[in-house]
Amino acid sequence: MSARRDIIELSEVFKALSDPTRLRLIRLLASNMEEKLCVVDLAAKLSISQPATSQHLKILKNVNILYSKKERPRIYYYLNLGEFHRQKKLVDRMFDFAFTKCTQGGQCEDCQSREDCEEFSAK
Repeated sequence: MSARRDIIELSEVFKALSDPTRLRLIRLLASNMEEKLCVVDLAAKLSISQPATSQHLKILKNVNILYSKKERPRIYYYLNLGEFHRQKKLVDRMFDFAFTKCTQGGQCEDCQSREDCEEFSAK
């Protein structure tokens, strides 16, 4: 995967994680991994409406942080731990790249990382 694609993906993940309610949802699911939790359970535990909970779950599912499993008549939500670990590695690579000294002294024409730097600058 290219650094450019990593940056775009991480920006979407950071957007999804930027809401305190979604962080509370993640913590709730992470600290109760052995428990089956549906939207009704999660809404009750967080003291928020079911539609609001559904919206937050949808955002987290869209960035693959959560997955769902339908067991009639309910849909249960789980953390996607493999994806969490993969995204942590992306963050680590982003920081490694960001803190790598520029060897071109600002002369970007010959730099192999030029596209990546330009992508960082555009954000």
